Amino acid sequence: MKVDRIIFATGNAGKMKEIRMILSDLGLEIQSMKEAGVDIDIVEDGKTFKENALIKASAIAKELKKRDVKAVVLADDSGLEIDYLNKEPGIYSARYLGENTSYTVKNANLIERLVGVPDEKRTARFVCAIAAVFPDGKTFHAEATIEGQIGYEEKGENGFGYDPIFYLPEYGMYSAELAPEEKNRISHRGKALEEMKKVLKAQM
Repeated sequence: MKVDRIIFATGNAGKMKEIRMILSDLGLEIQSMKEAGVDIDIVEDGKTFKENALIKASAIAKELKKRDVKAVVLADDSGLEIDYLNKEPGIYSARYLGENTSYTVKNANLIERLVGVPDEKRTARFVCAIAAVFPDGKTFHAEATIEGQIGYEEKGENGFGYDPIFYLPEYGMYSAELAPEEKNRISHRGKALEEMKKVLKAQM
């Protein structure tokens, strides 16, 4: 199928940097919504990461169809599930404590809520669901996770969001301490994008 670019449903600069690194070998321009000139309000009212990813991708694909843009739209919905907190913040990870609350505040709040909780009960995972919508309306889905624990402080400069409090016991470091290439190889988003890349190559 002939598509001239990939448009990713995010305005997050950190996320776009990761996406461009992972999908660089597809040989297609990769634009954010903003770069593609798409500015629409999307109500993410799904009950799962998969539903929300598809809601976002479908809304943007509909907008692009009006403009006759031949792009494949990708959207991800990702978040942090903390077992001790009944899998909070989950699908509300980006909106936890309010849309514009800094992650420094969000991270501090989660650490505070886990005061006194031992290592074995601090289990958590990052989840990433990615949806793709092609110009002909075909949809695809990929999902991946990475398991870890919630740490006791923020550490590392390489990540964003909840990365500085997400500890990886097998690596002995926090997600935000990993080199970008290593993080992309093992992360929830990296693994989901690799799966989606196989789908894209098969369709194009």
